[in-house]
Amino acid sequence: MADRPTTVLAMGLDVARAVFPSGLRERLRRCVDLADEPLTGSLTGTEAGAVLADIQLLITGWGCPPLAADVLALAPRLQAIVHSAGSVKSLVTEAVWERGLLVSSAADANAGPVVDYTVAVITLASKRALPTAARYGEGWPAFSEREGADGRTVGIIGASRIGRGVLARLSASDSDYQLLLTDPYVTGREAASLGAELVPLDELCRRSSVVSIHAPQLPETHHLMDAAMLALVPDGATVVNTARGSLLDTDALTRECASGRLDAFLDVTDPEPLPAGHPLLTLPNVLTTPHLAGAQGSEVRRLGVYAVEEAERFARGQPLRGGLERADLTRLA
Repeated sequence: MADRPTTVLAMGLDVARAVFPSGLRERLRRCVDLADEPLTGSLTGTEAGAVLADIQLLITGWGCPPLAADVLALAPRLQAIVHSAGSVKSLVTEAVWERGLLVSSAADANAGPVVDYTVAVITLASKRALPTAARYGEGWPAFSEREGADGRTVGIIGASRIGRGVLARLSASDSDYQLLLTDPYVTGREAASLGAELVPLDELCRRSSVVSIHAPQLPETHHLMDAAMLALVPDGATVVNTARGSLLDTDALTRECASGRLDAFLDVTDPEPLPAGHPLLTLPNVLTTPHLAGAQGSEVRRLGVYAVEEAERFARGQPLRGGLERADLTRLA
């Protein structure tokens, strides 16, 4: 680039301090002119408007308001948006694409912790850890009654970056998992290269002892796992959801888990959070966690590092590693 880009962080202050601690702030300042403090609240206020007037690069994060046309009108020099988090769907509007702005997301950096979480709970599910733990007070199960992971059939719904990461980890496992995949954008040959057999969703449900959901939230995926699909899943199987709560029919899943027929590991729910006292929060064969599979605590620095590296690429006029196009949003979370 011909001049040194001016960068603004637009996010909640607490988030900015977590994602961009002082060391990363200093690294940013070596390649850009960085605003001292993040913008918070409205991006159309008088103070924000004065700052936005000169920026070329906007680094956003959780809590940043949508970048609508009125916001972009205050930033005539803006060229690129780097999101230091995962999905950009609540942030990027049609006005962003109409302006021809570059858009990047740190979703790749956020995917690692989600893959770790998912593989961990698939391992627990394969050993039937939840129902076994619920019976702990009755005495240890006999050795002959215990279950292991070897040879389990795991169905992956969606070859997203996280779905592919989970497939890679399970394929490399010594447990000899039998892997099934359903995804309308993947061919049988590509699925085989991922270590999986491509099958329709209903067949995946019938054959899997663990079903793990990694599809995007779209109108056509709402309640993708509805009562009919859940009814196909074998007795004693486990449903894992680290994608979006709306992909699962909450009422149908609650009935299946309350009957003891299915177990579940849920990091996302619909609604989110669930109301106090909801059965999915108290059933012994369900573990519900508060949307923590993605980067948390010490892990969020990964998002900051990714965003800083994108800023460095932008400053050097290089392509952005996490670059997105408008068409990508139809296949992303």
